[in-house]
Amino acid sequence: MDKILLFIPMYNCEKQIIRVLGQLNNEVCSYLSEVLVINNRSTDNGEKVVENYLKKNKLGVKTTLLRNDENYGLGGSHKVAFDYAIKSDFDYVILLHGDDQGDISNILPYLKERTYEQYDCFLGARFMHGSQLKGYSGFRTFGNQVYNLLFSVGCGYRIYDLGSGLNMYRTAILKDGFYLKYKDNLIFNYCMVMGSAYYGHKVKFFPIVWREDDQVSNVKMVNQAITVLKLLASYMGGKKKFVQGEHRDKIIKAYTATTIYSC
Repeated sequence: MDKILLFIPMYNCEKQIIRVLGQLNNEVCSYLSEVLVINNRSTDNGEKVVENYLKKNKLGVKTTLLRNDENYGLGGSHKVAFDYAIKSDFDYVILLHGDDQGDISNILPYLKERTYEQYDCFLGARFMHGSQLKGYSGFRTFGNQVYNLLFSVGCGYRIYDLGSGLNMYRTAILKDGFYLKYKDNLIFNYCMVMGSAYYGHKVKFFPIVWREDDQVSNVKMVNQAITVLKLLASYMGGKKKFVQGEHRDKIIKAYTATTIYSC
């Protein structure tokens, strides 16, 4: 059986994180070796909410709650989780956002069938046939589809989502740390897509259900749209230079975190 780590990043989502943990029933946990919740220095009460939940509701798998030693951003939290997975000899890492927009059950059929073993990156997609979007505007859907098309041309393979909250990676491709110089914010996922194209990773998308209820978005749409276009242009202008270059605004030598609770 593959050793699989489920990584749940959280930042100011105390209302939603309990619902995410509630998705982890016995069937889901039977395919996992450990659940890793990473608090990126939330300013709300989310960390205590998670700790209290875990004390009262023991999951069917080892669970660890970490707090980043600095606010590293979403991309930085990925780097903490990837490092944890590598050092602990996990075979795969699953990402599930802590804001309850995605549903872990969407990947369950592929865990049962072990479909993911054929790929290096097994990525949830909000904008492909079979997906469902709830509470997501038509304008945003259209915008994302345009960007998916542009990145498909730039990367040379069909892209259906540039960064959903449900993804799975083979740990072996992460060991060389190709992603460490990528942005530490939300742009990290875009960099990962382009990095996978350059390094020839085997990528597969699968449809997911995505919803927006009481979540708070950290994305400023216009600014991000411009940033993403510049990012793609930079990649197409020199792929090797892009994937090997430094993209971070702040250089961090080590992405570290402190264990808050484990059970």
